[in-house]
This record gives sequence, C-alpha cells and structure tokens, in this order.
Amino acid sequence: MGPEWVAIIALVALFVIGTVLPINMGALGFVAAWVVGMYALDMDESEIIGGLSGDLVLTIVGVTYLFAIARNNGTVDLIVATFVKAVGGRVALIPWVMFAVTAVLTGVGAVSPAACAIIGPIALGFAGRYNINPLMMGMFVVHGAQGGGFSPISIYGSITNGVMADAGLPNSELVIFFSSLVVNLVMAGILFVLLGGRRLMGMRVDESGESPDGGEGASSGGLATTTRARTDQVLTLVAFVAVATIALAFDRSIGFTAITAAVVLAMLAPERHKDAIKQIAWPTVLLVAGVSTYAFVLTEAGSDEFVGRWAASLGVAALGALVLCYVGGVVSAFASSTALLPVIIPIALPLIAEGGVSAGLFVAALAVSSTIVDVSPFSTNGALMLANRPDNVGEQAYYRQILIYSVIVVLAGPLLVWAALVLPGW
Repeated sequence: MGPEWVAIIALVALFVIGTVLPINMGALGFVAAWVVGMYALDMDESEIIGGLSGDLVLTIVGVTYLFAIARNNGTVDLIVATFVKAVGGRVALIPWVMFAVTAVLTGVGAVSPAACAIIGPIALGFAGRYNINPLMMGMFVVHGAQGGGFSPISIYGSITNGVMADAGLPNSELVIFFSSLVVNLVMAGILFVLLGGRRLMGMRVDESGESPDGGEGASSGGLATTTRARTDQVLTLVAFVAVATIALAFDRSIGFTAITAAVVLAMLAPERHKDAIKQIAWPTVLLVAGVSTYAFVLTEAGSDEFVGRWAASLGVAALGALVLCYVGGVVSAFASSTALLPVIIPIALPLIAEGGVSAGLFVAALAVSSTIVDVSPFSTNGALMLANRPDNVGEQAYYRQILIYSVIVVLAGPLLVWAALVLPGW
C-alpha cells in the first residue's frame, strides 16, 4: 500500500474518531501526522512539525485576545449598537450587512481569513446579543468572504486567473467571480430561511435597546448609552482600524498586528484586562494546529494529486470533473484554499483538453467547490467563527453545528456546483 493510501485511511480514521469520541481532533491530527509522517513517509519530526500553520495559530490567538479586551471594555457592545442604528433597528438586515461588508473586503483584495477575522467577532457578538442563530451569522461572514473572493483584483481571483493564463486558457474572470458570488448568495439565502431569518424579519430594536419580545437589547442599558464612547473604547476602535489598515492595505500578518494591538491595550489597563488571555480560544488553537499539521503530511504523501490523476484518467470528462470538484472540496476543508487552487487547476487541464467541457465554467466549478468548504472548523475561516462564538453558546455545541454544516457542504456542494456549471455545457 502506497503512502498516499495510508494518509487517506488515516484521515478517515481521524475524522471518525474525532466525531464519535469527545477528543479534540487537533490532538488526533498531531498523532496521525507523527505516525504517518515517520513511518509511511520517512519524515523526521522537525519536518512534520514544520507543517504546522504558525500564521493560522497566531491569527486565532491575536484576534481572540484583541476581541476579549474589546468585550471587557464594552467596545463590542458599542459596535453592535452602531450597526443596529445604521439599519434602523431592523435585526434581519444585520446578517446581510455582514455578508456584504466581508464580500467587499475580499473583493478589493483582502485575504479571506483577514476579512473573517475582522468581521466575524463583530457579527457573532451581535448574534449573541439579539438571539440570532450563531451558525447562520458565522456562516454568513464566511460565505460573504468567499462570495467576493474571486473578483478580478482579489487574492483568489488573481491566483485562479493567473493559473489559467499560464495554461493558455481563455480569460474567464467574470464567469468565475459571478459564479462564486451567486453560489454563496444562494447558500446564505438558504441558511437565512432555515435558521430563523424569517423570524428576524419581524424584529426591531428601538432607541431604548428593547427588542420586540421585551428582551434587553444592549447589556449596557440601550443604544443611547452605548453609543457614547468612553476613552478606552475610542482607543480600542482606533486599534481595530489600525489592525485592519495595516493588515489589508500593507499586507501584514493579521495575527501579528492583532496581538500587538491587544498587548498595547492591555498595557494601558493591565488590571482590568489581566484575565483576557484566558478567553483566547485555546481548544480551537489546538484543533487547527493539529489538523493543519496533518494536512501538510497528507499533501507530502501526494494523496490529493493521486486522486486528481485518477480522476483525469477517467474516460468521461464530465465524470472526471465531478471527481476533481470533490477532491478540491474535501482537501480544502482541511487545508489552505489559496495553496490548493494553483495545484488542482493544472490537474484539470487534460479534461479541458479533451473538449466538451467549458474551460471557464469548469475552472469556476473547481474554484467554488474548493472554497465554499471553508466553512469547515478545520479551515481558517471556520475556525475563526468557532473561536469567536457568543458567550451563551457552548464551544462543543457550536463546533458540532459548524461540523455538521460543513459535512453537508462538502458532500452536497461540489455535486450541486458541478451540476449547475459543468453539466449543462457538456
């Protein structure tokens, strides 16, 4: 049995054990990475641990630390109240505002995790305050990021269009962009209907902060109170703007900038924020660290390319396209979409060369299948939503909600995308 099969079997075992038993899947990921790496790939331990995504770990630590401080001093309450006033108290509009803002950020060039790191905690803070389904709110942010993620000037779009140009394929920038935007809008619409969005349409929050059901709309006494910012809140807002500007405009690490801002704020009020470090989502850090390490081992084993080559060898181009859409979806649920796109598109070239499959629509299907699964708690975006869950939602419960949704997306998403984009033109 080749190492690619060993790595695939270990991945299945990791997923089954982590789902059935209450064991952090990150811990299982480290064990699987060590065993498969050492004994199937002859890697040494320094090579295995080199696959750990330090940037992802630092992003989660820095962002959750910064927003823990923001929760402590009421800045999150202030931001939420401002959003409520901006939409005239219409609670149902807030998820769509979060979707749109995140889509705009990625559409103009922000990396998807950075946009999710900035908007996710705000969105989920609002969900906790106004009893909005946190799964819906968190996934709206992720789908918004992916919806705008393939604009011609975005990171994903630039990578995809560049790979197509290098392969001599026709320019399909707008086809890919609008395919991603429409698919993610549809998925957000489905979530809105199924997870309580229609109930929200009858909800308004008035200036006193009271929701229609009589519940307290703002813990600090209503919108009129929270919209008067204190000095520490103003400084925290300045820190948010600085983090967003440095990370997005100057292409610096969101993790380093966020943790720097958090440390500066903590130094200004050390006694008040001394326990903020405990609010960092350490179980989520372990989860993504272990799974990202195993994803590296899986790639080193060549498992994704092995399956891709097999798909390309199938006699029917459309069937091979479906298999590749699933390869992109499954692998990306555990690994970096940015790293996957330049790999999986060239694998598809033999199928495109056979004819009968539109290059633009096929690449769009691959691109969308490989990114809609970023709702997974093992991907950066999904992990950020898990790390910033509302205080009134248990971590294990929220993890299972995201996991179940991501399994549904991984199983059904590539098939539906393939049926909508590839099959009609075959």
